[in-house]
Amino acid sequence: MAFGGFDQRGSGQPMAEINTTPLVDVMLVLLVIFIITAPLLTNAIRLDLPKADAPASTEKPGTVTLSIDASDALFWDGEPVADLQALAMRLAEAAQRKPQPELHLRADRDTRYQRIAEVMGSAQRAGIGKIGFVTEPAQRR
Repeated sequence: MAFGGFDQRGSGQPMAEINTTPLVDVMLVLLVIFIITAPLLTNAIRLDLPKADAPASTEKPGTVTLSIDASDALFWDGEPVADLQALAMRLAEAAQRKPQPELHLRADRDTRYQRIAEVMGSAQRAGIGKIGFVTEPAQRR
């Protein structure tokens, strides 16, 4: 039994032609889909914005480094802080500055999570918007 075309002349040779019609159909369907969906991917709103002569803001927010050592002692930019109440006052003062500084939290590896959570809660209550954790990169072996 020979597979091939509809030619039944008994040539006995398999059909060597590739039918490209299904391939062309699929490609045309994909092309139509991309033509329809491409405008939907750009969701920009065109606006005519007003023009004003104003200098660009060159003020960069400062950073405050808050360190917690293994004995739960607090340090504000290297200066010791007595307790959470004194820290809360400093955080409230920093939150009022314009632009508001970023808080970089450095905690010892042996610091209890409860202490870190207390400090983060104090910062949130004071209104500090940006808190970052400072770590050291892991050493490759």
